[in-house]
Amino acid sequence: MSLAMSKEQREAFLAATRIGIASIEEAGRGPVTVPVWYQYEPGGLVRFVTGTDSRKAKVLENVSRMSFCVQTETAPYSYVTVEGPVTTGRADFDAHVKEMALRYLGDDVGAGYLQLTHPEQSVATSLLVTLTPKRWWSVDYSKM
Repeated sequence: MSLAMSKEQREAFLAATRIGIASIEEAGRGPVTVPVWYQYEPGGLVRFVTGTDSRKAKVLENVSRMSFCVQTETAPYSYVTVEGPVTTGRADFDAHVKEMALRYLGDDVGAGYLQLTHPEQSVATSLLVTLTPKRWWSVDYSKM
C-alpha cells in the first residue's frame, strides 16, 4: 500500500492555506529553515515574500535551488515537500503582499496587518521568491 499522494492530491494539498517551511542552503552551515506564508495554484509555482534585508534574502543570493514543505498539524498526518530551482524578483503589493495577508489573516486582521507593515502600500523592501517544483515527495497517513 502506497501512502504517497497522486499528482492531483499533492497539488491540491499544497494549494490549501497552510504555513510553508522554506529550506535554503547556507554555505558552511545547516540550511536556513523558516516558516512562511505562500501562494500556489495546481500546476504553478510556489511564491512567498520576504524582506530584502532578511537572512532568507541573503542566502538566496548564493543558491539556485531550495526545498519547501507543508504539513498537517493533526492526525492523520500528511505532508508535501517540493524541491527545485528558485529565483527572486520584485514583489507586487496587490498580487503578493496584500493577497497573502488577506488569505492568511482574513479581511479585517489582514487590513490591520498591512496598515502596520506597509502603510504606504510600498514593496520597496520586499523580495518575491519563486520556486519551480521539480521533485515532489508526499505522504498521506489517512491512506492506512
